[in-house]
Parts: sequence; C-alpha cells; structure tokens
Amino acid sequence: MTKITVAKGDGIGPEIMDATLKIILAAGAQIEIEEIEVGEKVYLAGNTSGIAKESWDIIRKNKIFLKAPITTPQGGGYKSLNVTTRKFLGLYSNVRPCKSLHPFVKTKHPVMDIVIIRENEEDLYGGIEHQQTDEVVQCLKLISRPGCEKIVRYAFEYAKQYNRKKVTCFTKDNIMKQTDGLFHQVFDEIAKEYPQIENEHWIIDIGAAKMADTPEAFDVIVMPNLYGDVLSDVAAQITGSVGLAGSANIGEECAMFEAIHGSAPKRAGQNSANPSGLLQGAVMMLSHIGQTDVAEKVQNAWLKTIEDGVHTYDIFKEGVSKQKVGTMEFAQAVIDNLGNRPEVLKAVSYAKGTALSLPKYKRKAAAKKELMGVDVFVDWRGTSPDELAYLLKKMELEELKLTMITNRGIKVYPEGFPETFCTDHWRCRFTSNDGNIVSKKNIVQLLSNAITENIDAIKTENLYAFDGKLAFSLGQGQ
Repeated sequence: MTKITVAKGDGIGPEIMDATLKIILAAGAQIEIEEIEVGEKVYLAGNTSGIAKESWDIIRKNKIFLKAPITTPQGGGYKSLNVTTRKFLGLYSNVRPCKSLHPFVKTKHPVMDIVIIRENEEDLYGGIEHQQTDEVVQCLKLISRPGCEKIVRYAFEYAKQYNRKKVTCFTKDNIMKQTDGLFHQVFDEIAKEYPQIENEHWIIDIGAAKMADTPEAFDVIVMPNLYGDVLSDVAAQITGSVGLAGSANIGEECAMFEAIHGSAPKRAGQNSANPSGLLQGAVMMLSHIGQTDVAEKVQNAWLKTIEDGVHTYDIFKEGVSKQKVGTMEFAQAVIDNLGNRPEVLKAVSYAKGTALSLPKYKRKAAAKKELMGVDVFVDWRGTSPDELAYLLKKMELEELKLTMITNRGIKVYPEGFPETFCTDHWRCRFTSNDGNIVSKKNIVQLLSNAITENIDAIKTENLYAFDGKLAFSLGQGQ
C-alpha cells in the first residue's frame, strides 16, 4: 500500500480527479489517499504561492503527488504552483508521452509515438529578470552541469527501461555556445555510456520542424526547459489532442503527476470534461510506484474504450465515435473494460519493476579558474560607439584595456557598421592586452574610475578561463 497526496484543484479538476481515482481503485491500485487543497481558494485567501505550509509537509512526507489542474488568478503577484512545486521538490525531469490513437482520434500522424523528456528546473525558467536601462530588460539563462547530467541520464535510462531505441537531443548551440553548448556536450558524454541506444542531436528549429512534420522519425527527445515546454505541447496536440496527455515530474525524492491541460473553468460542473489526461498521469504514477500490473490494466482498458468509440465531447466525431458520454460515464466505460485489451490500437505491456533508480549527481573536481577580464554593461543614451569608446578609455587601467563594445550582442566597436541600430544598453569588454590574469581589485578600481568619469555602469560579468579554456562568448561579428 502506497500513501499518495491528492489535490483536486479547480474548474474541472474535482470531476476528472474523482473519475481518475474511481478507475484506478477499481483496477486494484494499492494506494491510500491523503487530500490537500491547493489553487484558487488558497491564492485568494492571501497565499500568493497557492499552497499552505501544512500541505507542503504532507507532499514531502508522502513523496507521491497526484494533482488536478488549478487556476492561478491573474495579477496580484501570484506564482505558478506548478513551477514552484517542481523547483522546491527538485522534480528535475518532466516526462510526456505523446502517442497517436489513429484512427479513433483524428491526427495527421497516425504512427506517432514519442516521449519528450524536458529539463524542469533551470534554463530561462529561473525567472531572473531585470530592467537595466530605459530600453532594455534581460532574462538570465542558467544551465548547470548537474542539471544537464541528471536530465540526459534520465532520458537514456527511460529509453533503456521502456525498450526505446533512440534518444535525440534538441538545442540551439550554434548560437548559445556556452549554455546550450554545455547541454549538447553532456549529452554526447553520457550517450557513450549507452552504446545499445542510438543517439543524435538536432538544432532546435529544424528539429521542431521535423518533429511537427515527421514525428515518426523520433523516439525519445531530451531538451532544455523552454524548448521542452513548447514542443511537448506541440507534440501532444499533433497526436490529436492536448486534452489526452498526461505528465510526470520526477525528482530524486518526490514525484508529481498531472494532466497537461488547464482547469477549464467554463466546463466546470457540467460532467463533460475528458479525464484522460489526468488518467494518463495516474498510469505513469502507478508505474513509478511499482504497480505496473495495475498501470497496464488501466492503460489497456482506456485504449479499448477509445477503440470502442466511447468518447467525450472533445474527441467525438460523427462516423468514428459511437457514443458521446460525460466524465463519469467515460470513467465507468473504462472500468467496464478492465481486463480487456484493444484490438486495433497496440496494447501495452509494462516491464515489472519499480521506478527508475538513478545515481545521485557527484560533483567533479573543480577546474582551475582564472579571471581574464570583465564585461561592464553601461547605460548610455548616445548613438556613436566611437564616442562611447572615447569616454570608456578614460576608465582604463594598465591591467585592463577596452577591447570591444557590443550592443544587443553585435560588435559595434572597433570597426562597427553605421547601419547597426543601437539601444541604450552597451556591453563594454575590458581585458589584459597581453592575456595575463587580472584581479578583482583591478575590476573594483575600473568601476571606481567609471564613477569618477560619470559613466553609468549597471552590471558586470567577470570573464573566466577554466583549465585554460576561455569560458565566455565572443561578440557577434568579432
């Protein structure tokens, strides 16, 4: 018996959760349910996170969290509970199977069967944003080696356990050579440990186009957070419906399972919502806790129900569907099919076992870190890079000389083009002319000189080399 935490959520959440629980309990799930309240009521009671401290304690104690969709009120500084939960609990892996149900659910891709594994904690979703000048705001993209190693290894272990043949990596490392470059580098390193599984890398733009056009070319796809967020919804939609997709969020200690769709408040209380997305999340939960026989029984009964043409309004189609049913009637149809297997759709057979068991990340020995210079970001309302360079040279030290100015990443000094449009946000690079290591005291003195020269330095980024390898980007056009 496994104790799980359940949140029924908002909108259609309570209805689809009741339907889901009814199905899995009828199938023999050995679970004990402890319910908590999250979402709109909690937000409006004054808790901007949408969840009470006592609820966190229950989730952390039980480790397994089955959550229905919730409503996040607009404005007022309310934070997404999904993002908060994933990061607080270290749920680094988001797993979304996307499989077509042709010919029973309309799709242009009848043989599509892919799993998208998305890094869940970092990338641009750190939410670290600042307005730095009148015209420019920034968002920091943070990619860590531990984050890359954990998600890539999870992808290969998932492929291994579920007998998948290929893992594909999507990044944009032709442009973001440091951040996406690290993700790609770690993918190549870990892929060598799994010679029995084919591996490949695609640049995200052409990879996304290929996935949308020919999804059968892919099997398991692993990618950083933002790309995975976008493409997992695209993949779910082109299978036939986002409303049919479930999601697993897996960490080293805890796991959360959910539908990927929202709370659909306009459909609440009508007994019309399709519970399939949340049911798919529950099937992944059952597999995760080792009750694979129950997961297999539920999934095959669900496939048989879809195959029988018993459909809720969202996928009902004249000539294909045979009976339009409500939420609870659909749940009952799945229960009636427990023990049956689909005849047209491919029945599932899950390997007996428990959740994937991945080794904890082990920090490697630190590289030799050397300070090579500094980028000073300046708020300046002028338009001539040469004029700005003249002012910046008054800041120079013997150890730190101005070597480059960029605007929105493109080099504008030296030898910039007058056609380049410039904002009020300038990156000004100071390095040693002879490549020598500089000190932080040099940088402090440089910034002190900026104050003396009335130059508005708004941010600095130190320029480092690790084990002798420069670890910062060049200017575009440099």
